[in-house]
Amino acid sequence: MAMAVRAVNTCSIFRSTASPPLYSFRCRLHHFGHLRCRSYPNLGLHFPICRLYGYFLSHGGVQSCSAHSLVESVMEELHARKRISASTKMGLTSSGQLLEDKLKNQVLQKGLLLEFKKDSERVLLAVAQKADGKKNWMVFDQNGVTSSIKRQQVTFIVPGIDNFDHTEISDFIQKAQDNLDPTLLEFAWNELLETNKSVTAEELAEMIFGCAEPLESYCAHLLLSKDEIYFTVLEKKGCYSVYGPRSTVQVEELLRWKLAKEAAEKELQEFVQLLTSAKSMPLHSKPPKSSWKAEEKIRHKIEALEAYAIDACTNDDQKKTAGMILRAMGLAKTASSAVNLLVDIGYFPVHVNLDLLKLNIRVDHPDEVIVAAENLLSQPFDPDATKCLLREERVLSLIEISKDADFNYESRKQIFKVDRKDLTHLKVYAIDVDEADELDDALSGTRLLDGRIKVWIHVADPTSLVQPGSIVDREAMRRGTSIFLPTATYPMFPEKLAMEGMSLKQGEVCNAVTVSVVLHSDGSIAEYSVDNSTIKPTYMLTYESASELLHLNLEEEAELKILSEAAALRLRWRRSQGAFDTSTLETRIKVANPDDPGPLINLYVEDQADPAMRLVTEMMILCGEAIATYGSCNNIPLPYRGQPQSNVHTSAFAHLPEGPVRSSAVVKILRGAEMDFRKPIRHGVLGLPGYVQFTSPIRRYMDLLAHYQVKAFLRRDSPPFSSGQLEGMASVVNMHVRLAKRLCSSSLRYWILEFIRRQPKEKKFRALVLRFIKDRIAALLLMEHVGFQASGWVSVGTQIGDEVDVKVEEAHPRDDALSLKEVT
Repeated sequence: MAMAVRAVNTCSIFRSTASPPLYSFRCRLHHFGHLRCRSYPNLGLHFPICRLYGYFLSHGGVQSCSAHSLVESVMEELHARKRISASTKMGLTSSGQLLEDKLKNQVLQKGLLLEFKKDSERVLLAVAQKADGKKNWMVFDQNGVTSSIKRQQVTFIVPGIDNFDHTEISDFIQKAQDNLDPTLLEFAWNELLETNKSVTAEELAEMIFGCAEPLESYCAHLLLSKDEIYFTVLEKKGCYSVYGPRSTVQVEELLRWKLAKEAAEKELQEFVQLLTSAKSMPLHSKPPKSSWKAEEKIRHKIEALEAYAIDACTNDDQKKTAGMILRAMGLAKTASSAVNLLVDIGYFPVHVNLDLLKLNIRVDHPDEVIVAAENLLSQPFDPDATKCLLREERVLSLIEISKDADFNYESRKQIFKVDRKDLTHLKVYAIDVDEADELDDALSGTRLLDGRIKVWIHVADPTSLVQPGSIVDREAMRRGTSIFLPTATYPMFPEKLAMEGMSLKQGEVCNAVTVSVVLHSDGSIAEYSVDNSTIKPTYMLTYESASELLHLNLEEEAELKILSEAAALRLRWRRSQGAFDTSTLETRIKVANPDDPGPLINLYVEDQADPAMRLVTEMMILCGEAIATYGSCNNIPLPYRGQPQSNVHTSAFAHLPEGPVRSSAVVKILRGAEMDFRKPIRHGVLGLPGYVQFTSPIRRYMDLLAHYQVKAFLRRDSPPFSSGQLEGMASVVNMHVRLAKRLCSSSLRYWILEFIRRQPKEKKFRALVLRFIKDRIAALLLMEHVGFQASGWVSVGTQIGDEVDVKVEEAHPRDDALSLKEVT
């Protein structure tokens, strides 16, 4: 009679291979350790006596039986088949005996059915074919593949088989899978723990299946090898192992771990379903980013995936979580896979700026900074004002009076006057790019009676609102600079404060710091002054419109022409002092609706040698030289900038075409920039004895520091910062500035490449050969229509400065890759 019985806690399960699968039994008997037991000392087993009814499934149907009668029938069957004597030959070994007694080392031979480790994740069943040298064996595995394996790869040899037919491996595996029931291990564990005995796979098969036939032995091996709860390996020899029961404390802990693991796996599968669903949705229907963070368990996983995508995992748990998600989605465990997945579900836009996320750039101002900025706009006071009322026989500054609660804003306005030079009569030109959000500087010019040129460089005065050490100042220092990207602008100051309170505005009276300079006929500085001022900008021009006005040479815009003459004088003079001309083509891009899959890209190429750009550049450099001289004469600690003179003279590049080609060669030999905070140092590239950046205090914090120092001297106060303090602050600020420059550069390159990628495949680009990289075959090209440098192959005989036509073979913005080919 074919039988299949599960014995509770301490007994065996006997079944033939013709019986139904073990999982078909639904007799659920639980813990009976506290019940009275009937012993069978010859087997070392104990059965609880109870009357819990279940169901016994046989081929004939279902019949009701008690656990007691079930056990009795099992024992009768046991004696009838004389299994006792068979089992004693491989009887269970107590802990007091040597484990080695259980281990045997079977020699590999042809026809054996064995299990081997294919790789770190796969275990396969195979039939041994023949020896392959001294250490390896050829096997034919369950997938029909013949391969050579090492003996160390064998994890189990199925006992009782001498010549297995490899065509039956699949059937054998299927039968084994049908008979696996991990709950059987709990019963065996209870008995073995109580009797303090260890077990091999064959012994476990005898114990739970009633025999140690090949199939049953392999099933027992699978149960033991995959078990993570009840048993542990006590000893291993070759492909044979002896297992021992874990302690109750260990099992309880592992069961809790298993439950937690199963719950986590369930959560993971639910999350994977969400990802799969979101991927399949149309773009306009994908869930918003905020929805992924509404629930804690989902937020934890999506943030782990995001951190993995931008290489910003803060702990191993995030890496592990992201890796499991990618594996469950069938993706490679790479950052790019995570990025693509987040794009596919709509969490990231198609053109996500990864560097913006990776560099952790501050894009929004904290609420407390916004509030403080609005307070500055609603109740401004100018620290350069002086009081006309004597107190204790001395003149008090506004900073002192502002501490007195008896003086409100209106009374301050009545008793204070501002010591500013009124320059509102001057014609003032503000020239910048057309999308400039705030204006830092503007220019005026005239010709004196003696023929010399006088220019005024008017610089916005944010220090009339912001004081050193204030909350707004500290936030500006943390940022270091405004960031101008093709897709957005992230200002150093809160936008409203910068635009309404600090920026120069056309037709309005504005506070400024004005540097006026009279030039010698050779372009050198003859006279200069630095003053607090008020101005009224007349024109706000783009570079294009300023160049057009210069070209028209209108009489009514004679001041603009004078400024252009001053710029030409200055450039000639600086070159005579060893200055290098590094002007080239510069690309600007503005992207409309950057979160759309196909946003509009507006690209502009600016020639830095353009008359209007030359004019502005020279005036800014002139201002920097004048401030450096002013600081030196008055012993003001300032961020003086310099750059050592190159050992190579500019005449060495005279043979190269002027413009981008020559500039490209010059840039390669430039030495690193330096800073000093006590005295000016020579700036060899600009050809100046000293230089201080001063003209962008709304956009650059180092310029703002220079303003703090100079403005304090103008008030006859001590500078707020010593040279040592400036140096420490500069190290922090410059770190943020470097990150910002890196972000701007990578963002610009991405969108240029995206612009190029969208162009028709047949489109030709005119390119200028700047220099050769290797073997005169690969050249660095400047694509004149987009102002972008890239490498490409050119014909033999092509010279530096030649123009060639190229086509784009491949453009991959995300990988920063561009492949060009010359078109002959």
